[in-house]
Amino acid sequence: MSAIRLLVLGAVRQHGRAHGYQVRNDLEYWGAHEWSNAKPGSIYHALKQMAKQGLLLAHEIAPSTAGGPPRTEYEVTDKGTEEYFALLREALTTYDQKMDVLSAGIGFIVDLERAEVVELLNRRVEGLEAWRSSVTEYYTPEDGPESLGHIGEIMNMWVHSADAGAQWTRGLIARIEGGAYTFAGEGGDPFVGVLADGQENPYAN
Repeated sequence: MSAIRLLVLGAVRQHGRAHGYQVRNDLEYWGAHEWSNAKPGSIYHALKQMAKQGLLLAHEIAPSTAGGPPRTEYEVTDKGTEEYFALLREALTTYDQKMDVLSAGIGFIVDLERAEVVELLNRRVEGLEAWRSSVTEYYTPEDGPESLGHIGEIMNMWVHSADAGAQWTRGLIARIEGGAYTFAGEGGDPFVGVLADGQENPYAN
């Protein structure tokens, strides 16, 4: 799974309708250009590809007063919404996701209901624990990596990674269960993660 599809769908969805520069600006505001493949070229490519696939609807609006070409605005279709939530749930559940995919999923968790997010994250912890157990069938951390030669350092790294991932996920679950953040269906004022029109982006390239 590529993080760029989830990031772009989510960014467009937050605006309702958005052009490529708005999507790029938001993703840079989140720092996604540093921790994912959300670079300008990949963002514009993803917008065009997902429009061809029926996940986004493209609207050509009037050209700029400076005489530039018509600007294309995108909105998420019903098919795109289904894809977005499928990608979001997969990002939060799958224990062996790449960090950019998991990061993208965390960025959109409030689009789901609180109880479902807790359930998905608990499934992630279960996956991490099961994977750790499969590794320790061949490698016992208590014996130290030296017991397998320097190759043991690979197993040691992955066991520590699984432990850290499970610990972090349990902490997030506890914060969510404790009432942190505003989730779908709860009303109130959710955190706004997009820049207003004309608002300067302090992280723009």
